[in-house]
Amino acid sequence: MSINRLAKSAGIGAATLLCASSGLMAQAKDSAYLKAKVDPGRAGVFVDGKYVGPAANFGATRKYALPPGHHEIKLVEPRYEEATTTVDLTAGKTTVVTQSLKALPVPKGPFGTLRTHSADKYAAVYINDKYYGHNDEFDNFAQGLLLPAGEYTVRIEPAAGGSPVTKKVQIEVGKTVIVQ
Repeated sequence: MSINRLAKSAGIGAATLLCASSGLMAQAKDSAYLKAKVDPGRAGVFVDGKYVGPAANFGATRKYALPPGHHEIKLVEPRYEEATTTVDLTAGKTTVVTQSLKALPVPKGPFGTLRTHSADKYAAVYINDKYYGHNDEFDNFAQGLLLPAGEYTVRIEPAAGGSPVTKKVQIEVGKTVIVQ
């Protein structure tokens, strides 16, 4: 479809449409992009210390826009060793970070269960200031995080921004605690 026909069908002038589209093209040229191919895919991706979501979200079909330049990428999954790398991103280009994390020994029970509820399914869940996953992994009757009995500080930070929720909880063996 031509610019004139597209503009006419949208009820705007072709000049307005051209200005808007050239602004978007300029923005795309000023951004660099990051994809992550990480095993396991549920590992949290942190860019320059900021949580951006689970690695599986930044694979084949999605990418994360960043300013060009030097960035620190940290991959965190509580059952695996953390991995940190740096990347130099180039404007208009996509950089792929590929990493297989090394598994840690399986913890021993007995355990209680922690569940979370948040409107943001990719909200980061931290326990005692350590990233443990995102809300969608712990938010229904069939899911939960097994933890040894004890007191914990749980923080849920929305991935899209907003106010985090922080609560102290007591985990008891064989019982479930829900943080909303």
